[in-house]
Amino acid sequence: MKLRNPYLKENITGYLFVLPQFLLFLLFIVYPIIEGIRLSLYKVQYQQETFVGFDNYATLFSDPVFFKSIINTVIFVVFIVILTVGFSLFVASAVFDKNAKYVSFIRGSYYIPVMVSMVVMSMVWSFLLSPANGLISYAAREMELGIVNLLGNKSTVLPVIILVTFATNVGQAIILYIASMIGVPKDLFEAAEVDGASRFKVIFQILIPLVKPTTIYITIINIIAVLKIFVVIQLLTGGGPNNASVTMMYYLYNNAFKFNQLGVASAVGVIMFLITMLLSVPQLRAMFKDK
Repeated sequence: MKLRNPYLKENITGYLFVLPQFLLFLLFIVYPIIEGIRLSLYKVQYQQETFVGFDNYATLFSDPVFFKSIINTVIFVVFIVILTVGFSLFVASAVFDKNAKYVSFIRGSYYIPVMVSMVVMSMVWSFLLSPANGLISYAAREMELGIVNLLGNKSTVLPVIILVTFATNVGQAIILYIASMIGVPKDLFEAAEVDGASRFKVIFQILIPLVKPTTIYITIINIIAVLKIFVVIQLLTGGGPNNASVTMMYYLYNNAFKFNQLGVASAVGVIMFLITMLLSVPQLRAMFKDK
């Protein structure tokens, strides 16, 4: 069969290459989203489904633990994203134009935690922070400061989880920033040097504006990653003490696999999806607007 449409005939090879990926996207991304929205409107008991409309959402918004999970998730997103972007920008701008071996050493040093499983890292931190036999508690006792239980204190548990998550994931942002900064044309730096611009002005007036697309990308992937934060919560605190560290993802997990409330869990997933879209779309629009 001959193709009469010249545009389709010219691009048919490209469409055929894209087709398998597009089908996988529909199967593993689009279909689960649609199915999650559908299940959020049903009460699911094993294989029996009963349509309940928006009752699952009403159940969520009448539960104070759910509101606590939203507040905690927002706190995690704001602080982890700010820390990740700020610290990785500082490290990358300090080393991107240094000796290649030194840059490689810095990139490797910060990227090692990223390669380690989050489960392993959480277990290591659990050992360090254990009030009974943890290294931090032992050092505090040796200095006669008493027992330190950072994970059992409602005022310190969130900062500790933020620190653990930030320290584990910041290496990826540093790698991306260094790669982006190395790609900035050297002519701009030479012209700034001729004009007598200080390094501070070069970084803030040339470097940071030119790596804005990387900043937007890092912000978006960190928002998505933090919204899905689960392993650290599960292994370090279990949502405690007294739901002080519960997140939306952990709340979803409890409803789906502990309380057998699949419809309520799906409603949480839909709300998380909407939050992700609301946070990501403006940044993507800013990126494409610049282009």
